[in-house]
Amino acid sequence: MAYSMTAFARDETSDTAGTFVWELRSVNHRYLELNLRLPEQLRQIEPQVRKLLQSSLKRGKVDCGLKYQPPETESATLAVNNELISSLLATIEQIQPQLPDNQRGVTALDILGWPGAITPPAAPDNEALIKSAITALKQSLTQLKQTRGKEGEQLSGLISQRLDSIDVIVSKIRVRVPEIISSRRDKLRTRVEELVSKTDPDRLEQELVILAQKADVEEELDRLEIHLREVRDTLARDEPIGRRLDFLMQELNREANTTASKSIDGEMTALTVDLKVLIEQMREQIQNIE
Repeated sequence: MAYSMTAFARDETSDTAGTFVWELRSVNHRYLELNLRLPEQLRQIEPQVRKLLQSSLKRGKVDCGLKYQPPETESATLAVNNELISSLLATIEQIQPQLPDNQRGVTALDILGWPGAITPPAAPDNEALIKSAITALKQSLTQLKQTRGKEGEQLSGLISQRLDSIDVIVSKIRVRVPEIISSRRDKLRTRVEELVSKTDPDRLEQELVILAQKADVEEELDRLEIHLREVRDTLARDEPIGRRLDFLMQELNREANTTASKSIDGEMTALTVDLKVLIEQMREQIQNIE
């Protein structure tokens, strides 16, 4: 199955550890290139994120970003230690008369700044935070893979259409070559008869043999059909196939060029041009396949 390298996925997940918004964007690239953007609270999961992406994606330039919002609960409110505050106020009231006038101004902020006077919001459990972030990433990655799969299926369909068109062209060339040879035989015989009173049959046949050898494209057509079958087989594989398809396009193009170089007829030349156009169209589409 073909997977496109161009896709986008966004997933927002909320649980007791907070809200996680993952965004994954990938485009075509010769290798796998990862660009991660993680919040400071979750920098520690970068190795896990890279490993997870590398196990699921083989090629493409991938931008992976996470936005994290801590949970909004009652625990987010500062907790005041009333017992300690009362004790501090009683102590201040007791010693205040002994203080110089310029040191008697004690504010609420001074009291709250005393160690233990307030308790900061409880931070989410680190293990639970990491687990939730990774779980959310897996959901985003599944979405990305599905999108890449759908686009890859569309690309496979377009490539298959062009493979069918090439099959038709190859068949036409096979039929056309004997017709060209027969036509050239008749024209050559007529011209020779016009130039001399008596035609040398052996000499005429030699010329026709040379002409037939120059126009012989059976090998090229056979190899084209072999490569076409290989492309179809490759499209059905359940693995990264982009590089193999790219190589097969080079082989198809080589045979098409050789066939074109042996063309001795305008119609055959036009068919080889159509052949090369179809191969180039497939090559461009394959650049997006993983």
